[in-house]
Amino acid sequence: MEFNELDPLLHNQLRLAVMSILLAKGEAEFNFIKEKSGATAGNLSAQISKLKNAGYLEVNKSFKNNYPLTTCKITDQGILAFERYVDALQSYIKKDN
Repeated sequence: MEFNELDPLLHNQLRLAVMSILLAKGEAEFNFIKEKSGATAGNLSAQISKLKNAGYLEVNKSFKNNYPLTTCKITDQGILAFERYVDALQSYIKKDN
């Protein structure tokens, strides 16, 4: 039986949660992702940076009512990486007929 390699960047609970949230929403504010994932701001920020550096996310920093606003958006490359990750996982659970 042959197994596909899992993307080490996505094989992390918080990064996988961020990607899942953004896959469903397309785009979300930092605080929304923080609330849904249960992560601390510092840890979430570090993981978002890793996903951004890989080209999986776009991060936009702006202001809303004089407060900083960070918005994350999944990229086409991020969608493809997520789909490949899911396909690789499925290769681990498929039964040999």
